[in-house]
Amino acid sequence: MTRVAAILEAAAAAPDGLRLGTLRELLNAPKSSVHGLVKGLVAVGYLAEQDGRYTLGPAMATVAAAARPTVVDMARAPMEKLHRQFDETVMLGSMTGETLVYLDTIESTQAIRYSPPKVRRHFENPSAMMKLHLAERTPEQLDDYLLARISVPQRRKELSAELAAVRERGVAFNRGDTFPDLSAAAIGLTERGKLVACIAVGGPSPRVNPLLDEIAAALSEAAAEISQHLT
Repeated sequence: MTRVAAILEAAAAAPDGLRLGTLRELLNAPKSSVHGLVKGLVAVGYLAEQDGRYTLGPAMATVAAAARPTVVDMARAPMEKLHRQFDETVMLGSMTGETLVYLDTIESTQAIRYSPPKVRRHFENPSAMMKLHLAERTPEQLDDYLLARISVPQRRKELSAELAAVRERGVAFNRGDTFPDLSAAAIGLTERGKLVACIAVGGPSPRVNPLLDEIAAALSEAAAEISQHLT
């Protein structure tokens, strides 16, 4: 079921569709296994296939109609407010396994801006939103994760200390960690005490770094507003 959920969430975040190879990389699973899952989802209408790309199928509309408003719906207005306030890229994302899926994005109107992908797998220096999800792990889970994916011992130690601070304050920062010229702040959205998504504001470091504290405060207000509707 975890793989099925990951496929559907990835398809929801990619209106233009995803190829089988992309889904295989996303799930880190054999092509034959992914193809079998995708074929089954197409058969029941949860996915649709055209020209080798997979999108959400017509059966998902029935599910959506019966469901309550999603976190994407509830986050949109606060995201637009953040966009008006800072004119930097505002992102809503959630981790599926070890992949960050961008559920919604409002890009900055400025010529030089951050344009996030639809999905992003882990890399050596996690983004602000990834840090929030990593901070939710138990010490044992985090140690195993860092040992398997961070190659430099000193970096593992630094990241472990940073994640402890993220856990304490509830806000994560990216000061050129992932990409040298990109900075961001992110905060989690919780439902019944569980982290369900993250909201972030990011852009070129020279513009964003001086505003990180102000952005964090605005994100905190936005998260409080959204989480009110999630409980």
